[in-house]
Amino acid sequence: MMETTNRIPATGDAGKLVLRVVLAILLLFHGVSKVIGGVGMIAGMLAKAGLPPAVAYLVYVGEVVAPLLILAGLFTRVAALIVVVNMIVALLLVHTGQFFSLADTGGWALELQGMYLGSAVALALLGAGRYSIGGAGGRWN
Repeated sequence: MMETTNRIPATGDAGKLVLRVVLAILLLFHGVSKVIGGVGMIAGMLAKAGLPPAVAYLVYVGEVVAPLLILAGLFTRVAALIVVVNMIVALLLVHTGQFFSLADTGGWALELQGMYLGSAVALALLGAGRYSIGGAGGRWN
């Protein structure tokens, strides 16, 4: 009789690692830009939308803290959900006029934002995998 298991092959964990590293590094570029340049522009957009400008500082959580956690593989699911919320806010605050438009190259105008959002949703569902600080069995990984 053959035993069946629910073990994920090592390639699945390697794929999760690639997804984590790529998403985290690309988001960190945005976060570092805001660390250097500040969040004044975002605070202004939030104020125009009727929200407290201080909420702009949460972008540091979504674009610096969460990506660092994702990169390390620590609290990956929670960090990925933070990125999902961050991306939804960015789409609604900045990019609503581009939802149904194409870029000059023929792709969707929001393909980068869509890829960030989709990757974060995938990580929230998949977890970090075994190549992470939290390990495959970690509660929030």
